[in-house]
Amino acid sequence: MEPVKRICCIGAGYVGGPTCSVIAQMCPEITVTVVDVDEERIQAWNSEQLPIFEPGLQEVVEAQRGVNLFFSTDIDKAVREADIIFISVNTPTKTFGLGKGRAADLKYIEACARRIAQVATGYKIVVEKSTVPVRAAESIQRIFSANTKSSLSFQVLSNPEFLAEGTAISDLKNPDRVLIGGDETPEGRRAIETLSSIYVRWVPKTRIITTNMWSSELSKLAANAFLAQRISSINSISALCEVTGADVEEVAHAIGTDQRIGNRFLKASVGFGGSCFQKDVLNLVYLCEALNLPEVARYWQQVIEINEYQRRRFAARIVSCLFNTVTDKKIALLGFAFKKDTGDTRESSSIYISKYLMDEGARLHVYDPKVKKEQIMQDLSLVVSREAASYPYEACDNAHAIVICTEWDIFKELDYERIYQAMLKPAFIFDGRRILDSLHGRLQQLGFQVETIGKRISQRIPFTASTIAQLDLQAPPLKKMKI
Repeated sequence: MEPVKRICCIGAGYVGGPTCSVIAQMCPEITVTVVDVDEERIQAWNSEQLPIFEPGLQEVVEAQRGVNLFFSTDIDKAVREADIIFISVNTPTKTFGLGKGRAADLKYIEACARRIAQVATGYKIVVEKSTVPVRAAESIQRIFSANTKSSLSFQVLSNPEFLAEGTAISDLKNPDRVLIGGDETPEGRRAIETLSSIYVRWVPKTRIITTNMWSSELSKLAANAFLAQRISSINSISALCEVTGADVEEVAHAIGTDQRIGNRFLKASVGFGGSCFQKDVLNLVYLCEALNLPEVARYWQQVIEINEYQRRRFAARIVSCLFNTVTDKKIALLGFAFKKDTGDTRESSSIYISKYLMDEGARLHVYDPKVKKEQIMQDLSLVVSREAASYPYEACDNAHAIVICTEWDIFKELDYERIYQAMLKPAFIFDGRRILDSLHGRLQQLGFQVETIGKRISQRIPFTASTIAQLDLQAPPLKKMKI
């Protein structure tokens, strides 16, 4: 087995950038080049202001950049020189055509495969890093086979990422497992061994799992579907808790102590977001439908429907508590990222809740410590810029209600007495992440009306399921907002 000297990664996003930065740190003798067609993004990777926020990433990049880690737009040169080529491009859900709204759009994967086949020479190991549907590697292999030239030979592997944004660097340095799938041929096994030799530098061999190609691809979809299922399951119980007087946190603790269930991903909230969960579950639904498994498809579709229901239910609860109208009322929305410790807003529940409230006529003032104003405007389809709220206190000034949509630690440490004095009365707090549980008594003493997920605190008339409207999330918001 020839030692790997150069690695190329096509795609400088949330997967490619952190993954290759850690590989460069752990394998100082290997030159790692991350390439992308987006020149602005590459410039950001080469600057002091990285294009993504991830705890610990800045330190890794600064230590390795210019040593054995490089960011470039010269894709062809990096492909030609590399021994291993990672494909880490986006695979969004299709927005039109066959499979619209469910199937993965593989146009960027195909474009990468064709580019590699066109410019590469010698022996290359091409690795799927992007989340792809089962048998996508077969499509890559067919493109390579159809463009065979005497100077090129290749092996295609599947090496899905299992990163959680906010903990990606620690996930990469201390992974639960590394999964590698390849052909069950002597050549395929040698390629798997070569890629394994990279990870074994810092990952115990017992955590490196090797499978056939299709098992690897399906394992990624199944893993995210199972995690999303747990969130939807506890969120469904939270709805029941609110009308029975139970506390979903107590219920989650009780069932989580069962070793057969465990306590991970049993945190009730306004719903899951991010680039993977919804996309991968919908991809799984489409796969089941295409393979004539309608019962299985309907099962996984319900995971998505409960997530959408939780968002609508929370937004409808806000309207109900604010005397059944939020028209022209200022609402401070704290948190816009889909989770803390990231600036990623893809499929964030904050977007859905914001659009629901704006369609009801609310004036939103959004604050998030890591999401840029331009990103918020883009996500909410707004073209008119407004003054940014630099501090959470500014967003809360003269507000009718505070809505917490992201579990940033900073929101636990705010001076709520100061905030209460500056708000209109009665002042409401809607805790969509259960981060203020220890403060509920204090908040009520100050005068706040406190509403939270999965627990009945204030006495009120419950908002019944029949009154929860179906939100058209494609429609533009009716009101402007301030961020």
